[in-house]
Amino acid sequence: MLNAVIVSRDDWVAARKQLLDEEKAFLRQRDALSAKRRELPWVKIDADYRFDTNDGEKSLADLFDSKSQLIVNHFMFGPDWEEGCKSCSLNADGYNGLSPHLAARDAAFVTASNAPLAKLQNYRKRLGWNFEWVACKGEDFNRDFHVSFSKEELNGGKAEYNFREFEPFSDEMPGISVFAKDDAGQVYHTYSSYSRGLDNIMGVYQYLDLLPKGRDEGDLSFSMEWVKRNDEYAA
Repeated sequence: MLNAVIVSRDDWVAARKQLLDEEKAFLRQRDALSAKRRELPWVKIDADYRFDTNDGEKSLADLFDSKSQLIVNHFMFGPDWEEGCKSCSLNADGYNGLSPHLAARDAAFVTASNAPLAKLQNYRKRLGWNFEWVACKGEDFNRDFHVSFSKEELNGGKAEYNFREFEPFSDEMPGISVFAKDDAGQVYHTYSSYSRGLDNIMGVYQYLDLLPKGRDEGDLSFSMEWVKRNDEYAA
């Protein structure tokens, strides 16, 4: 039984209106923060990153297709892994199907992993996804954007993640990066986010936060311990 205070409808509406004022203030703060995000300076990309795709090898610039903006989701799936990360898979269930809508706003969307393309394709088919998933040729791309870590970093217990030094516990971590391309075809890095910064784009958490129990993760050994791949819950 949830621990709830039971009140009349009028009292509930009064409490809801008070919370609504706070929600509106939060939305205004979020709008202001989004504006600051768009005002960040850009970094020119000089590296020649290459990817295996369903249409052959492509450069980072090629992934834009005809768009001037590109979102790259860094999905945790190492070369030797048999399955993709459960939490990344949960996130993928939320963004699968978004690409046509993003394309209407001049943005391409791809997911990038270090695993071979055939392995990514099989996993995507298993879980019923249709988004563009590309395989990094080599690990420079995900390492340069601080979501993949070398054996030296793992053994040394020192790497950079979320713009801070941390002790890596996996050779892969989640993240998202955003790029822009000018009329001359030059690519720029405009934004990246990691760790709890990804909550904002994980749709299931936005819905769970509406519920009386919320995320209900307080008694778990770690926050996403409950997560399974979408074909594993029935088992």
